[in-house]
Amino acid sequence: MASFDPTHTQPHGRLFGGRLSQSAVALIGRLAAWNDARVTRNALSRLSDRELYDIGLVRGDIDDIRR
Repeated sequence: MASFDPTHTQPHGRLFGGRLSQSAVALIGRLAAWNDARVTRNALSRLSDRELYDIGLVRGDIDDIRR
């Protein structure tokens, strides 16, 4: 007699769907990090040199923001 146990779960990565969902989560995380850096660079670019100096940055530092 065959039985199905819905309380027993497979660890992530054991099934194709688990690896696929982990890849999707990683991709979404990278996209979110890229977008956050983009928004930050845009906001900093709108500041004056004096405002950047007040927060300890110079205009050249904006390009170094990766994450």
